[in-house]
Formats: sequence, structure tokens, C-alpha cells
Amino acid sequence: MSLDVVILAAGQGTRMRSDLPKVLHRLAGKSMVRHVLDTAQGLEADRLHVVVGHGADRVREALGDYPVRFALQAEQKGTGHAVAQTLDSLGRGKVLVLYGDVPLIRRETLSKLLAEVSESRMALLTVTLDDPGGYGRILRDDDGDVVAIVEQKDASESELGIDECNTGIMAMTASQLQRWLPRLSADNAQGEYYLTDVIAMAAGEGVAIATAHPSHALEVEGINDRVQMARLERAHQARIAEQLMARGVALLDPARFDVRGNLTCGHDVEIDVGCVFEGDVELGVGVRIGAHCVIRDSHIGAGSVIEPHSMIDGAVAAGRNRIGPFARLRPGSRLAVGAKVGNFVETKNVEVGEGSKINHLSYVGDARLGRDVNVGAGTITCNYDGANKHCTEIGDNAFIGSNTALVAPVSIGSGATVGAGSTINKDVADNALAVSRGRQINKTDWSRPNKKTDH
Repeated sequence: MSLDVVILAAGQGTRMRSDLPKVLHRLAGKSMVRHVLDTAQGLEADRLHVVVGHGADRVREALGDYPVRFALQAEQKGTGHAVAQTLDSLGRGKVLVLYGDVPLIRRETLSKLLAEVSESRMALLTVTLDDPGGYGRILRDDDGDVVAIVEQKDASESELGIDECNTGIMAMTASQLQRWLPRLSADNAQGEYYLTDVIAMAAGEGVAIATAHPSHALEVEGINDRVQMARLERAHQARIAEQLMARGVALLDPARFDVRGNLTCGHDVEIDVGCVFEGDVELGVGVRIGAHCVIRDSHIGAGSVIEPHSMIDGAVAAGRNRIGPFARLRPGSRLAVGAKVGNFVETKNVEVGEGSKINHLSYVGDARLGRDVNVGAGTITCNYDGANKHCTEIGDNAFIGSNTALVAPVSIGSGATVGAGSTINKDVADNALAVSRGRQINKTDWSRPNKKTDH
């Protein structure tokens, strides 16, 4: 059977106290609704539907890179009304209903749920909670079969004592939905069309209602305010931390650690406190990351050490590199084995050869450094002429003295030496010395001018 996934994302989320539609608030660096869509894509759904309402244009724009069919719920009249907006575009197979503000639902849990669905059976995801406040309760008959769901505001005193709760996530066939949704009524405390009312309709028709359960209640917890957002963020990060530690990664404090993308680590990696990993990051065997580093879309090769407070973005370090502290590697920075970028150094679109060093207080951009180059403190490559970028080439074993400006395009030959304080705008031959300074003048027995005083 084909699969349609319907994601409800029309709510305003007033408790977030934000102009941003609720489902676009980010958890682990990614909007909540993107988490749900990525999980749905992992189910190999034939069609993805997102029901939008509040901030519809912003949600459409934010999800423009997904193969999504959008349905507009102009007035928020309940979950049943929201799903009804997709009826005309559903296929003839299974339909899975998800929520854009329930970001941590797992693909494995949904696969179990979908396996229960047929024309004679629908499936409901339930969870048992110590504190079920706010959730609809699952009503079962004497044989243990599900017969209805009652929302908390409509529940009797005895029904409020039930601890098996509705997650809102359910699956059925399209033909079942097409029979049941037009029969929904808004005769309830909220005056809304509850999707949960289809459960009683299914039971009345003799359609079996199977149930499945998440491995952890966090999977089905929705986010309504920033307190819940923060709690789920930490819970999500704790789960990632546990997975990494199980694979041999040493986290010096798992509670102060954030992954906002995908982090792949070899064994014996050590990560200090306050580090953030964004996008796709790979750390090789034995890499050590100092405190409060931010690493984005980068590969750090085996045996490298990243000193504290460094930022690495779109860079590749081949291995046995030393970076920082307070270094910034911008996109296109590529370090060969054993290369070093030291404290307060910024690089961009640069290749640093094997064993070369840019030790401190320098900017090197749009440059190619050979092997065993030594770049002194305060060196900059002047790569931009106000209109275009130009490249600086530095050959093997070259030595660049401190406080040097290399005005690109320029080439420094292998084995060449540039004297400290030079401004170099002409090529330097192999093994040559280049010095470009103003002449120093010393005056003996010279007195400073006296400061004038007002009389």
C-alpha cells in the first residue's frame, strides 16, 4: 500500500511568545517541523502533506526544499478539520498523521505503527504517563480493546484516573479517513472537530484498533512553550551524548555539549565542556577538542588537537594538526598533516602544507602554502583589491617575518625569506631575501616636546 504522511503545522503557538510560527522554532539547530519531515522521509512516504495556517507563507518558504504538498487550514477548528484539508490529495493507501511540534518521534516507532494498518484495522500510538495531565485518555472495554478517546476537558472523574494517554499520532487507510472525517462533530468543550473521535467511529464499525508504544515518552512530547523547548533540547542532547560515549567518546561533561547536525567520531575522542557541533562534523581517532569550541561542516583528522575557544567552519584538517586557541578557520581552509594554525589566527580559502605553521595573530586568506613554511606573527595576505580576490603563493620552506603584508597576487619562492615589517607586492625568487621597509633614523640626545599649558 502507498503511504501518505500528513503533518499538522497550522497552530500559532501563542505560548511561545514569538512572531515566528511555532513549528519553525529550532531544536538541535533544526526547526521542529524539519525534524518531523526528515523522519517521515525515512519511512519512504509516497506523498508528504503539511497543513499550514498561522504564518503559512513563512512555513512554505522555510520548507521549500522538501517535496511537500501544502494544505491551508484558514481557520483552526481542530485536528480533524486540519486533516480534512488534505482529503482530496491523498492516495489510496495508508495515511499517517503526525504533528509539526512533536520533533523527537522515531522512525522505528512509526514503522511499528504502520505495520498494524489494514482495511480492517487502524493503529493508534499511546503512551503511559505518571502525570497524564492535559492528555486525552484511552478508553478500553472489558476485553481490553480500544473503543474511544476522551479529551481531558470532556473526561469524567473516573476517566481522568486513566494513565494511558493519546499521543495524537495515528495511522489508517485513506478510505477509512474519507468515511469518518465528514461525520465529525464539534459538539464538545472546545467546539472543535477532534481527530480522536474517529476512534469511536472505527470501533462502531468493527474496525480493530491496534496500539503501539514509543520506546520513551520523550518521543511523543509536544512543545508548546520555551520551557518545554529547553527541556526537550537537553533531553535530546543527553541521548546523543549517551550514544557517543557508548562508542568510546569521552565527554568531560555530557550536560554541556550540543550537536546541531550530525557528529561522527572515532574512538578515544575527547571533548571538553561547552562545545557546539553544527552541520556534518567528523572527528578522527584520538582528536581532542578544548573547551568552548564551535565546529561546523568540517573534518578533523586523527590525532589533532583543537585548543579552546576556536571556531572551525567548512574546513579540513588532515591529521596531527594543532589549531588555536582562539583560532578561526573559515570555509575552504585545508590543513595538510602536521600543519599548525595558532592563537588569534584567521584563515579562509587557504591550503597549508605539511608541517607549515601560522602561529599567531595573522590573517591568511586565498593563499597556498607549501611544506614547512613559517609565517610570523602579524602577517596578513592582502587578497582583496576592492573589487576582486587574488591569490598568494608561498613555496616550501619559506620564512615570512613578523608584521608582513603580502599584497596579492604575489609569489614567494621556495626557501625565500621575507624580513619582518615588510610590504611585499612583487614576486620573490627561490632562496632570496626580500626586505621592504622605510629607513630608520636615530637622533641622539633628543628631547620630547613639552606639553603646552594654558596661562
